[in-house]
Amino acid sequence: MKTAPSTIADVARAAGVGVATVDRVINRRAQVRPATALRVMQAAEALGYRGAGLIRKRLDEGGGKHRLGFLLQKSGSEFFQLMAQALQQAGREAGGVHSVQVEYMDDLTPRRVVAQLRAMAGSVNALALVATEHPVICAAVEELAAEGYPVFSLVSDLSATGLAGHAGVDNVKVGRSAAWAIAHLGRRPAKVAVMVGSHRYACQEECETSFRTYFQQHELEFDIDLLDTLISLEDRHLAEETIHELLHRHPDLTGFYLAGGGIEGVLDGLRALGPEYDFVTVCHDLTPLTRAALADGHVAMVISHPRDAIAGGLVAAMCDALDSGTGPRRCVVDPLLFTPENI
Repeated sequence: MKTAPSTIADVARAAGVGVATVDRVINRRAQVRPATALRVMQAAEALGYRGAGLIRKRLDEGGGKHRLGFLLQKSGSEFFQLMAQALQQAGREAGGVHSVQVEYMDDLTPRRVVAQLRAMAGSVNALALVATEHPVICAAVEELAAEGYPVFSLVSDLSATGLAGHAGVDNVKVGRSAAWAIAHLGRRPAKVAVMVGSHRYACQEECETSFRTYFQQHELEFDIDLLDTLISLEDRHLAEETIHELLHRHPDLTGFYLAGGGIEGVLDGLRALGPEYDFVTVCHDLTPLTRAALADGHVAMVISHPRDAIAGGLVAAMCDALDSGTGPRRCVVDPLLFTPENI
């Protein structure tokens, strides 16, 4: 009895992928990571599939070049603009990178983030994103991983088990460094406030926890009053209103740590007060705005992501994931500390 010819479904089953993935390899409808495409080719050849030669040709045409995609937040953010430049430069310097695609997400609702993530997956073969910890986002990461797309978290980690890796800064050191600065530079006794954008950002939650833990673990020679955490929702106007309300209620404030977004609004609020306030402010990430704030005395310390190191490590990890298919990979680096004297 004659054996029926192998089908795309047979190849997909043997390779452990979906029929759509085999179709993408054959017809080049979208990018498939090299390790997955190689598995498809090997399954096709082992089954004697009639299109095995075409699959091999597609792999040869690809040349092992990687198309990397990055979803950043807030197109108007100086930090993310500078991070985009670092990622593009890292892509140019890395071997095997065909292109770097950077997009911004101004609508940060989880479903919109997922929509942009899936849209980008159609034109790249590995992705990284900055996102909040949310079930809808984590589910999308899991689904893309199952389809053969390595997905990395950038700046703020995610709990999705299918995550291919993470690149960011050591947030424990960030939070503790902020606490050290306020404890040593501020007036005594101390009354201290901390503001985050949202606790759904794992990085901000970790910074805040580490900040508070520092004061709990050290026996300081003065009393300290740690106020309840403030929320800015990453919005400059809300951050400005919140800082005004904070100082109205606590004119004796001695230290303020901004562990999330909203620095523009905080600085607007501080500048409007003029020389009336006298407390230590610590915030994140050296940009033209925070550099100026250090220079004019509105900020005492900036704790910054080493953007070039993070971008280089992330691009290398993404290429490695595409080449070898193993993981997960983590690139976690120490923060940079800036004061008015070393900018």
